[in-house]
Amino acid sequence: MHYPQPYLQPYKGKATRHTCPACETKQSFTLYLDGNTHEPINSKVGKCNRESKCGYHYTPKQYFIDNPSSLTPPLGGGWVGSHASSNILIPSIPKSIEPPHPIGTIPFRFVEKSASYKSNFVRFLFDHFSDDQIRSAAENYALGATNSKEVIFWQIDIHGKVRTGKIMQYNPETGNRIKHQSGAIDWVHNKLKKTGALPEDFNLQQCFFGEHLLAIYPNKPVAIVESEKTAIIASCIVPDLIWLAAGNINGLSIEKCQALKDRDIILYPDLGAFEKWSLKKTEVLKKYNCRISISTLLEDEAIDAERANGLDVADFIVIELKSKKTKLEIQSKFSPMLQSMIERNKSILILINGLVLEEI
Repeated sequence: MHYPQPYLQPYKGKATRHTCPACETKQSFTLYLDGNTHEPINSKVGKCNRESKCGYHYTPKQYFIDNPSSLTPPLGGGWVGSHASSNILIPSIPKSIEPPHPIGTIPFRFVEKSASYKSNFVRFLFDHFSDDQIRSAAENYALGATNSKEVIFWQIDIHGKVRTGKIMQYNPETGNRIKHQSGAIDWVHNKLKKTGALPEDFNLQQCFFGEHLLAIYPNKPVAIVESEKTAIIASCIVPDLIWLAAGNINGLSIEKCQALKDRDIILYPDLGAFEKWSLKKTEVLKKYNCRISISTLLEDEAIDAERANGLDVADFIVIELKSKKTKLEIQSKFSPMLQSMIERNKSILILINGLVLEEI
């Protein structure tokens, strides 16, 4: 007799993400559901998605070991296995075999329709990068925007198929993601399911953000970071690499890495993720024929405060850019507005010097 395996509650909107019992962060906790009843096993049995800053993960197995009275033996017995330290019998939970379901894809017309620079994220980029740098990044990564000025980070796979789009809101001044309720992460596939444009059984299988660039630039080495924001910013600074984003600390999965066969790859984990990504690097090496290394740049350079905040490559780039901008403003004999104009158009400075003009 088979017993359905407990599973993490699938994401179906904000109501399916709960307050973590450990760090008390709202909408960060995923419950485990009973395989038979599809109800939560217990309000504390689940996993916090803030893995690097919280790490809470209370599995169903450990819960039943801790609470043996919660186990109800099946009719006619059938228990197998035991826990050595407590002799608590645990039911066998074999994995059910289901026929493969085709990977869900989204028509490309939705990417084309969303194409826009009118997101608060792109507005932030204009404070630090040139028009050409931003144009190149926006076109390469097919950046989109919503009517609320949220950015859409499209996930397009190596075959050019659109898997989904991650929708996020950013502060246009600081470049930080807005994480309160109205700025929570949303997904294009969820929105399209609600309108009937996609079927309810849409089979989401995520890929790397920027994965389609692997086919466009077959000879470029690859750099992988955690966040989409970091991939965009890093691509503006070092365009000779293909910058991919895993999406989160757990996003560097074996399934996604199929697209990396025969590539030269360097990993840039956020502070706090180095050990986890080092282990994943070993797994990828065993599974696929690729050349992969991991950068120690952040680990070598970061101070304690930066480690505590889990900074990433983009944070360091922006800090450096702001520092240079401040130095230029201090050293400049022109007003900030005129200095900004000169930085955008060097011919203005030639004109000022040639005609011996003075700012009034």
